[in-house]
Amino acid sequence: MQAVEVKITEEQQNERIDKVLSVANEEWSRSQVQQWIKDGVVLVNGQTVKGNYKVKNGDDIVVNVPEPEPLDVVAEPMDLDIYYEDSDVLVVNKPRGMVVHPAPGHTGGTLVNGLLYHCKDLSGINGVMRPGIVHRIDKDTSGLLMVAKNDMAHESLVNQLVAKTVTRRYKAIVHGVISHDTGTIDAPLARDKVDRQSMAVDENGKHAVTHFRVLERFTNYTFVECQLETGRTHQIRVHMKYIGYPLAGDPKYGPKKTLDIEGQALHAGILGFVHPRTGEYMEFEAPLPPEFKVLLEYLRRSS
Repeated sequence: MQAVEVKITEEQQNERIDKVLSVANEEWSRSQVQQWIKDGVVLVNGQTVKGNYKVKNGDDIVVNVPEPEPLDVVAEPMDLDIYYEDSDVLVVNKPRGMVVHPAPGHTGGTLVNGLLYHCKDLSGINGVMRPGIVHRIDKDTSGLLMVAKNDMAHESLVNQLVAKTVTRRYKAIVHGVISHDTGTIDAPLARDKVDRQSMAVDENGKHAVTHFRVLERFTNYTFVECQLETGRTHQIRVHMKYIGYPLAGDPKYGPKKTLDIEGQALHAGILGFVHPRTGEYMEFEAPLPPEFKVLLEYLRRSS
């Protein structure tokens, strides 16, 4: 069990403890924190509290993060597109349509199943279902992911994400013609109050910033590059919808009438980070997948 200490500042007081802790560590979901509170592993000034506890300035919070359970996810042979690998980190190009990690009731066919077969040694920080997984991309988003092969590498990569020093650039096709060449969307995100499976812009949500630039314009669509400053769930998809340019093909946030593709037109093409052991900055680029190129050619012919 790993004890993690969290200090409360004056700005945070009177906020719910589950919200404060999920903001303090991007790897902790609010639901996970709530479960830890119920399990009694979250202590405030040495005492257990309820999930609706409002923190006070100066509170000393200790989260006794449980040890990962024994792994029961099955390793499966897969033809993984690995861009880089050493004893600490691995960079893989995830295909469109593949889920990153197992979930209850869906334990097979994911990237994690393939990674376990490929290399055996993955960090255990994120527990049974997400060994080695430092960050995620959605099922229908293709592109590059960094994977930690030990806990030292995992902590280093997470710290880089928190410090916003990881380079993450995506290519996307959005509805509408964006007139300006560049822009920044700075809008906090939280779970949608009605649909808990979706995210929404919410003034009480987590800080989220997306930068974008136009690459090409078509009659009714725009090809853009988005750079993440933060990495919230569905961030690009929600942010682009928020400014009136939802992603083409997006079944959750886009219009019903869209391009005939399965899932959002989004590709995580560029990933850069500092190697946890050598301190060297490394950057990788994965080209657009064939189906994305076909879509662009169709839009060019149609414009």
